[in-house]
Amino acid sequence: MEERRLFAASLLKSGWRPVDVADECGVTRGAVPQWCKALAQGGVRKLRRKPHQGRPSWLSSSEWKQVARAFKAGAVRAVFPTERWSLPRIARLIEQRWGVRYHPRSLSRPLHRLGFSAHRPRPQARERDDALIEAWARRDWPRIKKGLEEAGGRLPSWMRRVTRFGPAWAPPGRRWGKSESSSV
Repeated sequence: MEERRLFAASLLKSGWRPVDVADECGVTRGAVPQWCKALAQGGVRKLRRKPHQGRPSWLSSSEWKQVARAFKAGAVRAVFPTERWSLPRIARLIEQRWGVRYHPRSLSRPLHRLGFSAHRPRPQARERDDALIEAWARRDWPRIKKGLEEAGGRLPSWMRRVTRFGPAWAPPGRRWGKSESSSV
């Protein structure tokens, strides 16, 4: 849009009528007189894009750095029961330490500026024992798999590795990728 305004300014300076400039730039005829007024008041500088400032932060940059240090130190150290940080917890921390209330949803941008991003941990059973799972996969799974294949049964879908390319289904009794002549 800034390019369009600057292009319109060059056309206006070269003597084009506002109606023709509006048609050339594809804008309403009411927009061009506003641009003419801005040109008269402050030149091309007035037609340039203005950055959106937004509301200034309630915390200073040094206070945001303290938030980052508290964040890195851990949630337990900041007197929360678990190590998991959440936006409501960060909002509570800021309110406790600096007396400033932030809505939790408004904290993601400042935290991104500090270099933090949201990470959701993988859900995992507390009782999970990776060594036991690995031992089962090495010792028991081959025996179970062999027994299923000998019995002519199919493996349940959650036990099969899917390395399929192409359609996810095939007509009954057929497999994709095999020609008619090769199937017996």
